[in-house]
Amino acid sequence: MADINATPTRTDTAPKRWIFGGAWGATLLLLLAVAVFDPAQFLPTVTFAGWALAGTAPFIAFAVLAVAYLKASGAETLLARAFEGNPARMVVMAALLGGLSPFCSCEVIPFIAALLAVGAPLGAVMAFWLASPLMDPAMFAITSGTLGWDFALAKTLAAIGLGMFGGFGVLLAANTPLFADPLRERPALSGCCGVKKPFSGHPVWRFWSDAPRRAVFAETGLENALFLTKWLTLAYVIEALMLHYVPADLIAGVLGGAGIKPILLGALVGAPAYLNGYAAVPLVDALLAQGMSQGAAMSFVIAGGVSCIPAAIAVWALVKPRVFAAYLGFAVTGAVIAGVIWQAAS
Repeated sequence: MADINATPTRTDTAPKRWIFGGAWGATLLLLLAVAVFDPAQFLPTVTFAGWALAGTAPFIAFAVLAVAYLKASGAETLLARAFEGNPARMVVMAALLGGLSPFCSCEVIPFIAALLAVGAPLGAVMAFWLASPLMDPAMFAITSGTLGWDFALAKTLAAIGLGMFGGFGVLLAANTPLFADPLRERPALSGCCGVKKPFSGHPVWRFWSDAPRRAVFAETGLENALFLTKWLTLAYVIEALMLHYVPADLIAGVLGGAGIKPILLGALVGAPAYLNGYAAVPLVDALLAQGMSQGAAMSFVIAGGVSCIPAAIAVWALVKPRVFAAYLGFAVTGAVIAGVIWQAAS
């Protein structure tokens, strides 16, 4: 459940922000800087970003349609099934749903708050939280189109594995002071994005006969198309600049080679360098081209995905700092383990 729907609610000033703020503004500033300080590189940068975006277009289209369909059908209701039954089963189901469902972390804050308030096991909630920012159908499409099916599949398995690692870790330590009374007294439920109330009841897979669901399909599709396009455009411009200006020897020397050091560094720099799951894909592609090791790339996307602002806020809003610290600890540890395994398999 990555942050694909984490776009701000539109206001009267939205057209100005659309052009001058956020990802679009950063893209324009970068291109302006290139045009001023290195005019000869302006056209190659734009051309590189344009061709890269065109090559990713089929995957963007699939991602947009898949998420819009699942939102319009009301598939959020399936999340409740992950938190029923045996605690160990809950952890497994929560990790699977968190790693495969296409819903923004902040959209489920009220849902998770209600579950914690009525005593749902924190282990299952932790499993869901750790897996949800890392993979979804849209993320899989973008990742496989740029980094290959093997990397996308490995990241999916790592997301589910990280969820189980954290979930069972919490279950084993459930009676310790660390995880006792985890919920804040007054959870902040505002979230990081404009949260829309999901459809209730059972999913309606043939949603097109229902006008409100058709409206949700259209709105979600448009929002996600703009979201992916703006962030991937920025990421491809950054990728072009990195390939041209950043010495490959520098990247290879810091994040390349064998051993645990580049994997640890990949996990540690993942948090501050991570824009979002979609923008990170082209950046990792550029880093790999300049000598970043496969293990460091995997630890980068796992640690960065879990610790990115939208995902982290969703957890911080509900639980006490000690539980949040455990969340980050599971994330970094799991990222390093995933990096070591992927390095050995590559």
